Amino acid sequence: MRISYTTYRTSIVLLLLGLILSGCLGTRYLEKDEHLLYQQQIKGNKNVSTESLEAQYQQRPNIRTPLFPFAPYVWFYRYGSKLYDTAELREQRTEITARYNERIKEAQKEDKARKEARLLRKKNKKLAKLDRTLDEGNLLMRWGEPLSILDSSKLDRTKELMDLHLSSRGHFNGSVSYKVKIKGIRKNLSRVTYTVEEGTPWRIDTLFYKTGDPRISRLLRENEKESEIVVGEIYNEDKLETERERINTLMQNNGYFDFSKLYIQVNIDTTWSQYGTAVQIEILKPETTNKKHKVYRVDSIVFVTDAQVRSQANQRQFYEEEGITYGAYEHDYSPKILRQRVFINQGEVYSKRATFDTQRQLANLDNFKFINVNYDTTGGKMIANIFTSPLKKYQTTTEVGVNVNINAALPGPFVSTSFKNRNVFGGLETLELGLSAALEGTPAFEQDDLPYRSQELTANLSLTFPQFILPLSYKAKRKLGEINPRTIFSAGFSYNNRREYVRSNFTTNMQYRWQTRKGHLYTLTLTDLDFIDSRISRQSFLERLQTLEQQGNNLIDSFEPSIVSSMGITATYNYNSYGAKTQSSFWRISLESGGTTLNLIGEEFFRSDSLETYRYLRVTSDYRKNIPIDKKTSLAYRVNFGTAWSYGDNQTLPYEKFFFAGGSNSIRAWRPRRLGPGSYNPGENEDVAEDGLIDYSIEQQGSLLIESSVELRRNIIGFIEGALFIDAGNIWTLRRDPSRPGSQFNPGSLIEEIAVGTGVGFRFDFSFLVLRLDVGIKVWDPAREGSERFVLDNFSFSKPYSATREPVVFNIGVGYPF
Repeated sequence: MRISYTTYRTSIVLLLLGLILSGCLGTRYLEKDEHLLYQQQIKGNKNVSTESLEAQYQQRPNIRTPLFPFAPYVWFYRYGSKLYDTAELREQRTEITARYNERIKEAQKEDKARKEARLLRKKNKKLAKLDRTLDEGNLLMRWGEPLSILDSSKLDRTKELMDLHLSSRGHFNGSVSYKVKIKGIRKNLSRVTYTVEEGTPWRIDTLFYKTGDPRISRLLRENEKESEIVVGEIYNEDKLETERERINTLMQNNGYFDFSKLYIQVNIDTTWSQYGTAVQIEILKPETTNKKHKVYRVDSIVFVTDAQVRSQANQRQFYEEEGITYGAYEHDYSPKILRQRVFINQGEVYSKRATFDTQRQLANLDNFKFINVNYDTTGGKMIANIFTSPLKKYQTTTEVGVNVNINAALPGPFVSTSFKNRNVFGGLETLELGLSAALEGTPAFEQDDLPYRSQELTANLSLTFPQFILPLSYKAKRKLGEINPRTIFSAGFSYNNRREYVRSNFTTNMQYRWQTRKGHLYTLTLTDLDFIDSRISRQSFLERLQTLEQQGNNLIDSFEPSIVSSMGITATYNYNSYGAKTQSSFWRISLESGGTTLNLIGEEFFRSDSLETYRYLRVTSDYRKNIPIDKKTSLAYRVNFGTAWSYGDNQTLPYEKFFFAGGSNSIRAWRPRRLGPGSYNPGENEDVAEDGLIDYSIEQQGSLLIESSVELRRNIIGFIEGALFIDAGNIWTLRRDPSRPGSQFNPGSLIEEIAVGTGVGFRFDFSFLVLRLDVGIKVWDPAREGSERFVLDNFSFSKPYSATREPVVFNIGVGYPF
C-alpha cells in the first residue's frame, strides 16, 4: 500500500500536534510512575442518576478547553506557584503586625480613639488578605487548579461513597467497582470507569405515624397528601429529610412555636418484607416536661414603628387599634395601612408563615430599613413584638456615566437624578421624580452619513399608593395585603432630537400592580395616554417616507402628531429567582389594546385634522431558562414572540409599538433594528453596492417578531466568563407592503426567512454589574437569494473588516443578553 506525501505529511503534523498539546495538559510536570487523571465515566446505573453518583467523586480531571486538549487552569496554578513563597509571606505578616502595633500604641498614647480604630481595621484587613494567600495560594493559584494526579486512595474512597449512595437510594444490595486504563502517547493518561451494579431496589411498603397526641395525629393525616414519602416508590434517604422539613414547617404554622426538627425521628425497617421498607415517623415528646407539645395563641401584638429612633424630648406614645398596640414618638404612619400588611392576629394560633409574610409585606412598603418580628412567651402568654425603623423620608440619587454605542463608534455621556419622598400623605405613599439627560451615539439613517450624537431628555413623576384605589371594604383590603397591592399614577415627558426627526412625548397612566407569594408579578394598566409630537427635520428622511407612502407603506403616519391610548395587562412569572446560578426560568407575557379608550369615550373627544389616532392589539411573550451543567458551566436559552395588528383607519402602529430585530439583546450578528422584515432586500429597490453586500443602513420595523437564542456560558478565570451563542429570528409584516417585497409573513417560507447568527462573547462580572462584549457573525441571511443565504463562508478571520466580506458586529451591553 502506497502512502501519498500529503497523507504522510498530515500524519506527521497530527502526531506532533498531539505531542505538543498533550504537554499542554500538564503531563510534563508528572514524576516517574505518576499518571494524569484524564477521564472518568460511570456505567451500569439505571435508577440512580449519573449526576448524583458523579457528586461522590473525590478527584476530578483538570478542566480542559472544548476543542483542544489544553488545561489552562493548570498553567495558571503552576505559574502562580513559582511566585508563591510562604516564608516571604510570613515575614511580611510579621512586619505588618509590628508596624501597625507600633502605630496603634502611638494613637493610644495620644488618646485618639478614632485613629486607633482606623489603624486596627487596616491591620486586620491586610492580615486577612495575607492569611488567605497563605491558606489558599496567591491570586493565580486561586484562579487555577493543581494537576490532577491519579490517586488510588481517592478512587477507593469514591467507590465507598458510591456504595453508600446506592444504599441511600434504596439499592441496599448494590455495589460499585472501578477499572483504570492507561492511555496516551506517553502512557501517562488514565481513564477510570466505575461500573454500578444496582440490584433490586427496596420500595416504600408501609408508612405510619407515631405521635402520642391525637391533635398532632389529626394534623398529619389531614396533610398527608403533601407528604414526600409515597408508598410504592423506591426508598430515597433525601426524601426522608425533606419530609422532616415539611412536618416541621407544618407544625410551626399551626401553633407549635417551640417545635423543631429534633422532635421528628424517622425509623426504617428493611426486614418488613422482601424488598419492602416500612417507614415510621415518630413525634417525640418535649424533653423538659415529657408532656404534649403546646399550641401557642397570640395574646397581644405590639408594633413599634421607630425602634431605632432616640428622642430626649418626650416618651413613646402607645394606643390600640384593630387589635394592635402601636408605639412611636410621633405616629406618622396610617394604622389602617399598616394593619393590611400584618397577618398576625390576636387570638389566633402562632404561624411561622404569617410571621414571614408580615416581614416581607412590611418591607415591600419601602418605608422601613429593617423589620424584626419576635415573640415573648414569658409568663405563659405569647406577645408578638414588631419592631421597624424608618427609612429617610427624603432620598436623592445621582448617576453620571457614559454609554457607548459600538455600532456608531461614539461615546454618549449621560446624567440622571432621582428624588424620593416617602409617606407623603401619612398613608405610606411614595412620590418619585426622575430626570435624565443624555447624548447618545446614533448610527446615521443614510449610509453615506457619519454617526452622530442624538439628544435625549426625560422626566418622570410617579405617586405610588400601597393599596388598590378601589371602592372595597376594609376587610377586602386587609385580605389583598397578602399580594402587595399598589396603585401607581404617573406622568412623564421625553424629548428626542435625532438628525432625521425631533420627537416629544407626554404620557400619563394609571396602573395596578400585585405580587403572589411565589413571586409572580402582575401589572394592569387601566389607562395609558401618550401625546406625541413629531417633526421631521431632514428632507431626505421625509422623501424616504413619502416614497414608501407612494408604494403603499404608510409608515409616514407614525411620524404625524398623534395621541396613543391603550390598556393592558402584563404577567411575569419568575421561577427559582431567574438570574441566579441555579436552574431557573422567567416568562413575561403581555396583552395591550390600543385605542380602547377611544372606543369607550368616542374618537370625537380627540378629533383633530392634525392629530393621528391608533387602534391596535399587541401581544408579546418572552421565555428564558438557565440550566447549570456544572459549577462553572451553564446553558441558557430564550424564545421571544410578539405580534401587533392595527385596525384603525390608518392601518399602522405608533412607531414605538413596532417590533425590531438586531442588536445586543436580539440577533447579535445584525446591527440594532437592521434585520428584516422577512426576506426583504433593501438593495432591490436601490443601487446594489458593487461588493454585493446587503445594505443594512436603514431601520426596519415589523408587526410580527419571532426570535430565539441559545448560549453556552462558562467561567474562564476569576470574574471573566466566556460564551458561545447562536441567535435565530426575524420580523415580518402582517399586511402586504409593496415598498418592501418579501416582508409579509408566509408560513410556507418561515424556515427560509429565519436569520441565523453565531459568535462568541465575554462577560466581566464585577458583582455590582456585568459588562458584556459579544462578537457576532452572520450564518444565514434571508435577504439574499436562496442559494446565497448561507453566508458564513463569506466571513474571514484573517480579514474581518474587508469591504467584500460579511462584517463582524460588536455589541457592548450591561447584564446578560437574556
